[in-house]
Parts: sequence; C-alpha cells; structure tokens
Amino acid sequence: MILQTLENESWQVGVLPETGASTAFGRVRRGDQWIDVMRPTAASDYGNSSLCASFIMLPWANRLRDAKFQFEGKTYQLQPSSNDGTAIHGTVRRLAWQVASEDKTRLVTTFDSSSYEKDKINFPFKFSARAEFWLDGLDFHMNVTLKNDDSQAFPAGFGHHPYFVRDAENKVQVQLFCEERFDLVDLMAAAPPVPIRPEADFRALKPLGTKDFGDLFTQRTSETAARIVYPNAAVSIHADPLFQNVLLYAPEGQPFFAIEPQTNVNDGFNLLDQGIKGSGVFILQPGDSKSGLVTLRVEAS
Repeated sequence: MILQTLENESWQVGVLPETGASTAFGRVRRGDQWIDVMRPTAASDYGNSSLCASFIMLPWANRLRDAKFQFEGKTYQLQPSSNDGTAIHGTVRRLAWQVASEDKTRLVTTFDSSSYEKDKINFPFKFSARAEFWLDGLDFHMNVTLKNDDSQAFPAGFGHHPYFVRDAENKVQVQLFCEERFDLVDLMAAAPPVPIRPEADFRALKPLGTKDFGDLFTQRTSETAARIVYPNAAVSIHADPLFQNVLLYAPEGQPFFAIEPQTNVNDGFNLLDQGIKGSGVFILQPGDSKSGLVTLRVEAS
C-alpha cells in the first residue's frame, strides 16, 4: 500500500491514493515533536478507508435511504454499502485513485469512474474527480473537484470525513459556526432545518465531553466551519460556502470524533426530489464540474 507523506514546518500528513485518496494521519508540530490531531491509522489498516484519519465522500456525502434515490422522475437503485441498508459515503473511498503529481508538500490525485465496472462504482452516471492536497505554512488544504462525464445531468455532492483525537482526559473543546440543525431520523434528514438542541449547542467554544453526538448542523455563519482546541494545540476548519453542512459525530466511549464538512445533507438526493429546502445537492450538467476547498489550519500558539 503506497503512502504519500507531505511535510512542512507545521504539518505532517499521510495520503493513501490506493484507498480512495484517504488520509492516514495528520500531525502538527509542537517544539521538536509531532502530535496527532487527526486519528492515526494503523499501518495494517491502510487499505480500509473507514479506519483512516479522513476519507473523501463523493459523489454524495453520508447516506442515501434504502440505497436509492429519485431524480427527474426516475428511481435509481444502488447496492447497499452499510448494515442499515443505506448507500453510505459515496462510491470512491474504497477504490484506487491515480497520482497525477507529487512533491514534498503537494499531491494531486485523479479518479475516473469509467476505469471500473459498473458494479464497482455503484452510481448510475459517469464522472471523474480530482483531489489536491497541499501544505502552506500553517494550512493543510484539501481541494476536491467533481466532473460530470455523462451525457445527462445528475445530482451530486461531496464532503470530507476527518476523524480527530478525543484525548484521554476529555479536555478537547469544540466550536461550530452554524445556526441550525437537521433533526435526523435513522441518521438521515427528512424535513427542513430546526433550532439547535441545547445539549448540542457548540456555537460557543466548550468541552466536547464524553457524550454521544450525531448532529448535522447547517446555516454556517463564518468561513470558519469549526474550531478544535486541545491543551497543547488548536486547529480550525475552514471551508468554501459550498460546504453549508457540518456533521458532528462523537460516539460515546471511543477515542475519536469527527467533524465533517459536506455539501449535501444526509439523504440529500431524496430531499431534493421531495422539494425539501436545504438539501445542499447541486445538479451537474454534462461536462460541468464543481470544486470545493477545505483547510485545516493550525492556530498559532
């Protein structure tokens, strides 16, 4: 399994092109040491995107109910990819991407759905993608581009699924810059946004604690999507406005949590078809593409 390592004075990042261009680790420098802020991946798990530090969700983010969706009057049935019967986290995270260029601080990878059999892709339309990773001072940038290579339009979305270390002493603090949330039923949205529930209100910086969270926030108020503050380091997540939705996933008792910038909401394709506001889904016409930049920034100490 090929590991591409990027490094500068602030970041050390590993990327696994053969595992959906997933991230194996993300470390920040403190003095003469590298500190894991992203959940590190064991070398034996480099082939499993679910156990990586982060993976790309594309051409949709999160789940599709019953692994199917409707678009322009037609129903498309996909293969379930989760135990709950949904099609989850897009189609590309378990497939190999190609390395287009690389150097010490930058990696460019590409993906072409036509390189795989239809059952491997699990999406009814042809598409290609490009993922660029680069380091610049305090910033770790991730830019994703999705292109419609088909002869007809299709609904689309993408996102990132970064896991962060949940420190053993539970001192990590979180801040989310969103004003509303979606009420999730079976982890999927089914109605327009509602007010944030008090116990999951992270609009002001506060300890994450030990509770279980699975909340999808929306209506971002800043180019900063989130802040993560440890006793010895702090990282902020910046994202293009296209990423209007931020999912906080913090399973109780686990040494990690996730803050996921995503363009579409959970089950967004079906919300779009039902005319429910705020799906976050965009329609790509043949030959069109859409790009989105997410940046992890080390806050200067």
